[in-house]
Amino acid sequence: MNSTENNTQKDNTGTTPLSNSTLILTSLAAGALAGALAKSAIAPFDRCKITFQISNEPYSNKAAFQFVKNVVAKDGFLALWRGNSATMARILPYAAIQFTAHEQWKKLLNINDPKTSYSISYLKFKRFLAGSLAGVTSQSITYPLDLARARMAVTERDQYPNLTKVIKTTFQKEGIKGLFRGYIPTVLGVIPYAGASFFSYETLKQWFYDLSGGRKPGTRERLFFGAMSGICGQTLSYPLDIVRRRMQTAVITKNEYPTILSCLKQIYKKEGFRKGFFKGLSMNWIKGPIAVGISFATYDRTQELLRECVMKFV
Repeated sequence: MNSTENNTQKDNTGTTPLSNSTLILTSLAAGALAGALAKSAIAPFDRCKITFQISNEPYSNKAAFQFVKNVVAKDGFLALWRGNSATMARILPYAAIQFTAHEQWKKLLNINDPKTSYSISYLKFKRFLAGSLAGVTSQSITYPLDLARARMAVTERDQYPNLTKVIKTTFQKEGIKGLFRGYIPTVLGVIPYAGASFFSYETLKQWFYDLSGGRKPGTRERLFFGAMSGICGQTLSYPLDIVRRRMQTAVITKNEYPTILSCLKQIYKKEGFRKGFFKGLSMNWIKGPIAVGISFATYDRTQELLRECVMKFV
């Protein structure tokens, strides 16, 4: 793919080019909105999930319901969204960077270049790789905010009243290393998660396009494809999600997890394989499809609308 093709995109008629900077800006805006809507919709599920992930208590739907009931009784309904400010501070740049990085990685890997022919298996690998690299890129840039969100979700408001307090206290007590506690398992987890999610979504859209005679999927189809992608990605990466949450909140829960291996061993020894590494997965099968479905569908549609608006003035 030459530089001209890399830096422009044409509309359906092939007459109106968009610069690469415009593509990046529209992707950033669409990604930020998609992430904000998706995470706000599932914030109560997230808080409940994180609480069980970092504890030794077995998960059950009854226990999850009791947790929600206790939180509402003690602190009110909006307390279920505690930590969501930290989530928004993280998810806006995270989602914006992830979707934009995915589009840019696809260009660098020549995935959509009509002049380049790949075997089906190699094309699938490149789709998975683009998703994984997008996830690693966004996760690396915004990681301290993810750690702050996890700590806010499992503490009382008096301890960490806001995002700034979490980051400041963590830095003072643990140094810069503390802000990246749990980073390695997070990155190891995001590789299969983002890779499988983007790969599944892109593949399902392509199948729909081929089987429908060239028709683009509508909002309902995109929501469904996103939901299926979320199930695939989160199931593959869930054990490492458990590990990262344990390591992120170890200082608060008074547990010592100096390495990924020690964390894995302790979880297995105390809780077993299924109940330890897949604790709360059933809840993830509810919230995950909702979040990823909303995220992908919102991103696609918002990106299209923004670019259509820009094209009218080009």
